[in-house]
Amino acid sequence: MFEIALYEPEIAPNTGNIMRLARNNGCHLHLIEPMGFQLEEKRLRRAGLDYADFGRISLHKDYAAFLLAVAGKRIFACTTKGSQPHHKASYQAGDILLFGPETRGLPDTVLADIEPECRIRIPMQPDSRSLNLSNAVAIISYEAWRQHDFVGGK
Repeated sequence: MFEIALYEPEIAPNTGNIMRLARNNGCHLHLIEPMGFQLEEKRLRRAGLDYADFGRISLHKDYAAFLLAVAGKRIFACTTKGSQPHHKASYQAGDILLFGPETRGLPDTVLADIEPECRIRIPMQPDSRSLNLSNAVAIISYEAWRQHDFVGGK
């Protein structure tokens, strides 16, 4: 299946929603520190998670550690600066969908190491604010899964 990675997430309820989403669409979730909250916060539990869900999550001390852990996998940077719409990408099992923090998105240093064709964006109206992080993760991860006929789903 696909994997979701959150680069330095800041808002616990968003991450809790994404944890629940990953449980529902079968994605493995990577959390890249530092984060703006502790994993034990009750705001995460409010998303309806149980302890079994934490087995589908990998915690990385920083971006370099994340890159070592996922070496050899293709990474899609999900960014408003993307060169192509998310639905035009051709996703493969094992691809990683990388999202930046809520207030600033992925930094240019991260984007510079990702091929332009792997920098994707969600189409939206001009001069609009970007979507909430958990909404963006849902849209892109379900498009990737849709391209594979929702394998493993019911």
